[in-house]
Amino acid sequence: MSIYVGNLSYDVTEDSLNAVFAEYGTVKRVQLPTDRETGRLRGFGFVEMGTEAEESAAIEALDGAEWMGRDLKVNKAKPKENRGSYGGNRGNNFRNRY
Repeated sequence: MSIYVGNLSYDVTEDSLNAVFAEYGTVKRVQLPTDRETGRLRGFGFVEMGTEAEESAAIEALDGAEWMGRDLKVNKAKPKENRGSYGGNRGNNFRNRY
């Protein structure tokens, strides 16, 4: 499982986020998603820790903590939902109105 980290500064790096979470255990992986069009960080990330106990300790210590001028939002990441393809049935709705 991984940890969701929200309200991150746009100046954050994988190394700096790794260093903060390493205080609570082994960090397996850090991901900082970027915007497809601009390449800019999206303001959130994911951290995978070595054990559930390490994840819980990091969440408890860092949720609401101020870091890089922002109050972090830290909790267990929810599984990614399958949102399907873009567009869906919207085209059908348009045709059915006329």
